[in-house]
Formats: sequence, C-alpha cells, structure tokens
Amino acid sequence: MDLGLRSLTATAFMSLCALLPGTATSQSSADQQPDLQGLWTNDTYTPLERAVELGDKAFFTADEAAAFLASRLADLHGQEADDIHYDDAIWQAETYAKVANRRTSLIVSPSNGRLPPLTPLGESRLPQQRATQRANAAATGAQSRSLGERCISWGNVGPPMVPPTYNANLQILQAPGLVTIRHEMMHDVRLIYLDGRAHPSPSVQWLAGHSVGRWEGQTLVVDTANFTSRTNFRGSPANTRQDIFASERLHVVERFTRTGEDTIDYAFTVEDPDTWTAPWSGEMEVRRVDGPIYEYACHEGNYGLANILSALAAEKRAAK
Repeated sequence: MDLGLRSLTATAFMSLCALLPGTATSQSSADQQPDLQGLWTNDTYTPLERAVELGDKAFFTADEAAAFLASRLADLHGQEADDIHYDDAIWQAETYAKVANRRTSLIVSPSNGRLPPLTPLGESRLPQQRATQRANAAATGAQSRSLGERCISWGNVGPPMVPPTYNANLQILQAPGLVTIRHEMMHDVRLIYLDGRAHPSPSVQWLAGHSVGRWEGQTLVVDTANFTSRTNFRGSPANTRQDIFASERLHVVERFTRTGEDTIDYAFTVEDPDTWTAPWSGEMEVRRVDGPIYEYACHEGNYGLANILSALAAEKRAAK
C-alpha cells in the first residue's frame, strides 16, 4: 500500500475510534503511558524570533507582557476602514481569550532568540524561494503560487508546530503504538509511530516529514525526518520568517510533556546543515480548549486563487 494512502487509512481509523462510544483509548489506560489526548491550542502572539532591540532578554516582566498583549490586541481591533481584505477581529477570533506570555520569542537557543545565520547554500536558494511567495507578480499558473494560497499547506503543522494566524487548534489522539495530531489549519494530520520502526529511505518524503516517537518518562519524544524542500518556515506571516525554506536534510526533535490538567510543554530542536549554520531550539506552552475542531474547507467557495490568476492574466493582456 502507498505510504500516503496508508497514513490516510490509519488516520480515518483513529478518527472513527475517537467518535465511537467506548472505543477511544488513551495511552494511560492502554499501556500505562502518559495521556496527552484532548483538544489544544498553541495560539500565541509571541513571535518566533525576538525583536532585535531586546537582545538576550528572554522574558518580559509581568507588566511588560501585559502591555505587549494589549498592543497586539489594539492592532487587531484597530484595522483601517479601507483595509477591505477581511475584518481581522472577526476572522481571527476564537472561543477562548488571547493570553499574555512572558517569553519574548519562541526561540530559546541561540540566546538572542533569533534564527542562526543561513549557510551559503541557504543564502543561494533565497531568490528562487522568494519568487514563490505571495508577492510574486510574475505568476503564470497555480504551481507558481505558494502552498498556502493553493490550500495545500500553511506550514503550521511543521514540525516544529509554530501557530498560524488563526485556527491554531489541534487534537491529540492516542492508541497503542500510534499518536495522531489533527490540526484545524489546513485540516492536516500527523501520524507519530511508536512501534519502533525506522524512518524510510530519504527518497520517500512528506511535506510534514515522517515522525517516529518514544517515551522518556513522562515526555513523548518525536523524531522527524524525510521532509521535502517545498514548505517555507513557518506559521503566521506576522510572527514567522516566510522567506526561508528548509532543505530535505531538515531534522526536528520535539518533546511533549504534560505539565498540568490543561497544559503541555512543547519544546523542539531544529537542525538543517544545508540551511542554518547551527541548530536552534524553541519552547512554548500548549493550552487545553473546549473545541470542537472544524474542517478547514479551504477550497469551498474560495475565489482567491482564481481571481489572483485571472487578474494577472488581464494585466498582461492590457500591457500588450
């Protein structure tokens, strides 16, 4: 069976089990492993990279954190009247409140809270990568637009899981030998195999990589490889560098540790010797939410991509 089809089949089975009474199983009851199941959000205004002017200041004071949150909320509700894309305050609203975070960046290493410098090879890829972003006015077809505009991947699934602008919600399901993470945006699903299997040949690739895991005490450790080079880094355009793509040599290690009834500590380390001069690490809190997780039917009633391409075609005709 094709690996992608097998993943979809396993995902469908896990989702069905979660919905049928009496069939959902947790690791804590199935094989005495910690229970990470539930509906969660990694929503945050904390940027991936720290503002340069903050230097090595890793944490705000409580008052500074509250002020930072207030400033972001003011921006959200202070949208200009002639900004007609959509109303951010409605579009990005959730059933839970935004919360203050004392961290000044999701990145905790290097100490400046910023991505390491690009390698020469990483630098050499930038012109082509930037040409695939939203600002690409020379687009000739859907394939020349970003994966986000094409409703294929927003990049927030990662790994690492950096929150998108909105719909930063996910569901964790567990069964013996398998953990499934179902994301609301763009309805992506990750399978994490706990049965001792190795990663397949590097020639077999996924946008979100291939994940295998193990338990170290109360912590789920997930090792992911077998990425493609087609998903940019990552998450909300307001919080994340969208102009950098990792390579096929990307390797990510994540650690999920239940820290309370309603919290999971999520930590990760990223390395890619063809992109960054050194590994880098981040950490954030994942919070329980009531849910539910909705289907993100990106193409249903979506005229954006067709209108972008038709407008570009019209401009080219007018210029002749």
